[in-house]
Amino acid sequence: MLFCLMISFESTEIAFRVKSNSDLRKALILFRAISNRTLVTIGGLFSRFAISIRLPINWIVKPTIYSHFCGGESIGDCLPTIEKLSRYKVQSVLDYSVEGGENPDQIEAALEETLRTIENAAGNENIPYAVFKPTAFCKSEVLSKKSGGEDLNPEESQEADMFRSRVDRLCNAAHKCGVRIMIDAEDRCYQDYVDEVVNEMAEKYNKEKAIVFNTYQMYRWDRLDVFRRDLETAHSKNFYLGIKFVRGAYMERERKRASEQGYPSPIHPDKESTDRDYDAALKFAVENIDRVSIFNGTHNERSSRYLTELMEEHNIARDDKRLYFSQLYGMSDHISFNLAHAGYNVVKYLPYGPVRHVLPYLIRRTEENTSIAGQTSRELSLILTERKRRRNKS
Repeated sequence: MLFCLMISFESTEIAFRVKSNSDLRKALILFRAISNRTLVTIGGLFSRFAISIRLPINWIVKPTIYSHFCGGESIGDCLPTIEKLSRYKVQSVLDYSVEGGENPDQIEAALEETLRTIENAAGNENIPYAVFKPTAFCKSEVLSKKSGGEDLNPEESQEADMFRSRVDRLCNAAHKCGVRIMIDAEDRCYQDYVDEVVNEMAEKYNKEKAIVFNTYQMYRWDRLDVFRRDLETAHSKNFYLGIKFVRGAYMERERKRASEQGYPSPIHPDKESTDRDYDAALKFAVENIDRVSIFNGTHNERSSRYLTELMEEHNIARDDKRLYFSQLYGMSDHISFNLAHAGYNVVKYLPYGPVRHVLPYLIRRTEENTSIAGQTSRELSLILTERKRRRNKS
């Protein structure tokens, strides 16, 4: 099915049709709080302290920030949200958001839970992807040393090999189930080894179609060239490339680490450079759509619209399963629901996990919101517009 009109993200009626008046009121309060940088900083410090001393804070976190950005504590908890989103043609990706993999018990628990997300995706048409975070399956020190080309002791070498084996187990399970699986990007200091392993998995499992998807953080100035190189490899070795494009999630700490350790920042100097590379990557991917499947993970209206324009230019149907748009649950509903309403493939990243264990993810998410120019103010403006529309209608 092809389209002919430019997509509009202006309809708040479509954007918030899934939310009740009470939901909108809660969202308004939450985003007003997030817009206060001082409050977010203090809240983050308090939350980290509370976690460290095991202070009970579920009572305040769960009905507020947790319920807005997360699907629940378990896969079962998420199913009603997945079903509700599907009524409006928005699919979901179960994202087990428990961070860190520093001991064997944590790693094994995360591995088994991720396997369950693959099984659920295989049995639910509203869950087209699985996803995992590489640092959940390896000690960060080992990933860092391996990525940096440092010598590993025997124990560390074994840990690096076990990481590869765990990733292979997940990708193999996804391949057997016919489920596409995305590997999230990490900090620069971990990414080289992650890329090495993921590229091996892509070559192994993407012979017939894209199953394994690597993530390219386009705020890094080297990622466009890396993507082009990876695509050239896919062509030469005759496999398909699954790509997830994002701008990036660790900008402030990447720049800080580079400054402290005395190496050039891996991040573009300005937003304009990031936008340029992001759009260039989208264009190059669409031009090679016979070899590529695209997961466009962005909260940027212009990049979302640009991909629809590229699809039109190349006569690609809006429901072509090689292209998906995605935003985080609880954010940018005006993009997600308007795209879905127009017939595009859309998924929401749906984080879940025990409140205490997911809290570090939530802290990072709120801190990112305050650092993204215009993100929170845009959310507030849309919520206020919809509340006004509903009042006028009644």
